Amino acid sequence: MSRVMERHYDFDLTYITERIISVFFPPKLEEQRYRLNLKEVAAMLKSKHQDKFLLLNLSERRHDISRLNPKVHDFGWPDLHAPPLDKICAICKAMETWLTADPQHVVVLHCKGNKGKTGVIIAAYMHYSKISAGADQALSTLAMRKFCEDKVSSSLQPSQNRYIYYFGGLLSGAIKMNSSPLFLHQVLIPSLPNFQGEGGYFPFLKIYQSMQLVKCYHRRAHTPDRDTVFRLQFHTCTIHGSQLWFGKGELDEACTDERFPSDATVEFVFSSGPEKIKGREYQKNDPAVTVDYNTGDPVVRWDSYENFNDRYQDSLEGN
Repeated sequence: MSRVMERHYDFDLTYITERIISVFFPPKLEEQRYRLNLKEVAAMLKSKHQDKFLLLNLSERRHDISRLNPKVHDFGWPDLHAPPLDKICAICKAMETWLTADPQHVVVLHCKGNKGKTGVIIAAYMHYSKISAGADQALSTLAMRKFCEDKVSSSLQPSQNRYIYYFGGLLSGAIKMNSSPLFLHQVLIPSLPNFQGEGGYFPFLKIYQSMQLVKCYHRRAHTPDRDTVFRLQFHTCTIHGSQLWFGKGELDEACTDERFPSDATVEFVFSSGPEKIKGREYQKNDPAVTVDYNTGDPVVRWDSYENFNDRYQDSLEGN
């Protein structure tokens, strides 16, 4: 008597709608298994959709993906982060252009990492597709909402949710665009007495202007290691005042960290010019705080966003 063996796959292939497909691979999947599974996915898609599918890669650029399917658009960005607003818009445009060109066309969203990246794009496309809503759009929107609620909502970081909100608000007109330049004068961060166990922490901030990304790290004493205290992304085009406050639940990493006080906030102070703000001269670092400007320190140099696609040295050979 023969027994049928079940194949074990390391990926999750989901038809979000009849024409939008998610292919998700776990972040720590061993490289060789990933390549084998990628071939399985390509064979499945070609079997069902022939050459009618467009693959949008939301992760690092990889040669093996484009070898298996030449119709690949690379839109990747770092895991657990929100993509820039123009990238969200470009992905939504690419999806709509392909889907409207032929009723048999399907879009495949490829993600190796955290599912939140796929969730950002599906949630954004729900907003985007309402603009050109067809007769069948209500059913597709319902399916996309169900996918987000059931499969990815728990994986979304506060900053990812913030950018979904930005995108929907800018499209609908609920958020008015601020095109004036802003100058960041101060970042007020809370004291975290228990971050190192015996008390205190050694923080440093890393700010990207083009990504509007702010990270605060704690440097571990006597070791070349660090812990992320919080990570935060916001877009200056949505700022219409001089201050922004973010509570614990709005900060990536900190939102689930018991060491971060529940009532603590991070505050950003802006103005329209580089001049010092009157009335805020009293807000200075405590005399006990020293500032280290050693930007050559390897701990400081980690996580350069511009090197995102260089981290994956995937093979160029044909196997």
